[in-house]
Amino acid sequence: MNPASEANQVLTQLDKNSIANRGIPIETIEHQLAIFRCGIPFTTITRPCTISDGINQISDSEFPKLEKAFGKALGSGRVTIFVPASGAASRMFKSLLAYCTEETSSLPLPPDEKTNLEKFLDRLPDFAFYEDLAKTLAIQGHNVEDLIAKENFKPILETLLHPTGLNYARRPKSLIAFHRYANHNRTPIEEHLLEAAAYAKAANNAAYVHFTILPKHVKAVQELIQSARQRFAQDDINWVVTFSPQKTSSDAIAVDMDNQPFRDQEGNLLFRPGGHGALISNLSDLQGDLIFIKNIDNVAHDHLKEKTYIYKRALGGYLVSIQQTLFEHLHQLEEEILTTVKLDNMVQWAEYALHFMIPQNWKGWDLKRRADYLGKFFHRPIRVCGMVKNTGDPGGSPFWVRHDDGTTSIQIVESSQVDLNSTEQQRIFTSSTHFNPVDMVCGVRDYKGNSFDLSQYIDFNTGFISQKSYKGRELKALELPGLWNGAMAKWHTILVEVPQSTFNPVKTVIDLLLPAHQPQ
Repeated sequence: MNPASEANQVLTQLDKNSIANRGIPIETIEHQLAIFRCGIPFTTITRPCTISDGINQISDSEFPKLEKAFGKALGSGRVTIFVPASGAASRMFKSLLAYCTEETSSLPLPPDEKTNLEKFLDRLPDFAFYEDLAKTLAIQGHNVEDLIAKENFKPILETLLHPTGLNYARRPKSLIAFHRYANHNRTPIEEHLLEAAAYAKAANNAAYVHFTILPKHVKAVQELIQSARQRFAQDDINWVVTFSPQKTSSDAIAVDMDNQPFRDQEGNLLFRPGGHGALISNLSDLQGDLIFIKNIDNVAHDHLKEKTYIYKRALGGYLVSIQQTLFEHLHQLEEEILTTVKLDNMVQWAEYALHFMIPQNWKGWDLKRRADYLGKFFHRPIRVCGMVKNTGDPGGSPFWVRHDDGTTSIQIVESSQVDLNSTEQQRIFTSSTHFNPVDMVCGVRDYKGNSFDLSQYIDFNTGFISQKSYKGRELKALELPGLWNGAMAKWHTILVEVPQSTFNPVKTVIDLLLPAHQPQ
């Protein structure tokens, strides 16, 4: 029995109607149910990407040329910035929430969480949100300094985190006050807008920025952006800001521990958000051209920004330069009478620039078959990824991956994709020298100017299955291939080393005390 017929046996007509109402093709659900039953195969990594073996470095002499190439594309309005910004700040405040709950406030905290709590309270005035917190406490009849002196911390934490106060634990990370300046504080959204003005402004003074946010936060974000327009008003900048939510059509079906569709008390199917990788649909819908992607929390105080701008422009120029040669080759393959010499030159460039692997029996193929094969290989989206050295942060890394057909390619791989019970695979995984892309620029149009359908370049075997619960009942959830992992697995991928100073994520509230987030 094939997977589709098995799935149809467990889905009722009401189920199918529910699936259709969410905008999910029934074939997608059938495929997801098959994944739960059959499992997801491990990715086979052969070696980590390292300098000169998958990761490129930009020499000082290359910067002017790359900046010029990027400047030409920028001036013609080709650049958009895409910022995943829908994540809640609850994880950021995890250690504070643990202390704040009734059940745990009287219990000893784990050592790392206790240390974070102590750091937080010791340096409370150094946080950009301190003044707002103090004012809110005062309205409630408290003096923040007296509370600290008396070690009465719970009112402070409750006022910061709960709806009766600033409600930071439930707000999106994009609306948290991250950085303090002389006469104002800035949220990540404001920092991204100012970054856009600095490196992504077109000849018409427009900077195009797109945020993915939850519908319930649109009004608050729009109000913040309007305030930012007034606060940072400049004659030479016009922010063109758009938004999109993560679609319900990207949700994944949940199953019970027997891999049958999970149903709630009313018998309805349960769906869960598909994770970061679901945003590939938002990216595709944007119909952009050159799109920079960077997480909402990866921002820094002004004193660190210039190096970031230099490398953003360099990454953009790197992509434009690769794209220009690639497009020339595609036009030649389509329009010109090819010779063996011309085709060999293309192959030589593709091996160097795009890690092209010559198939077996290549020499036995005639010229047309070689040209067709090369044209199909060339015709796909491109991304240039900024990579920092691995300093132990949790996350994926770049590796050479071997596929079932014997070819290899560069992929960003998470630990969940690797069989860490294999001594050899674990050794390779832990020997990685660089971290997940911290900045990325994508070319999402083809050589004729048409937008790629990005859904055609996903490797669905790179998601993972996790165990969750719903109202006390265990279930299995499917995490779709990550945005820069499997969702972009079949793109051309070029890795470029960038300085550590360009990577300043805020994963916990304590990260805001690091020098990158504090005034000099």
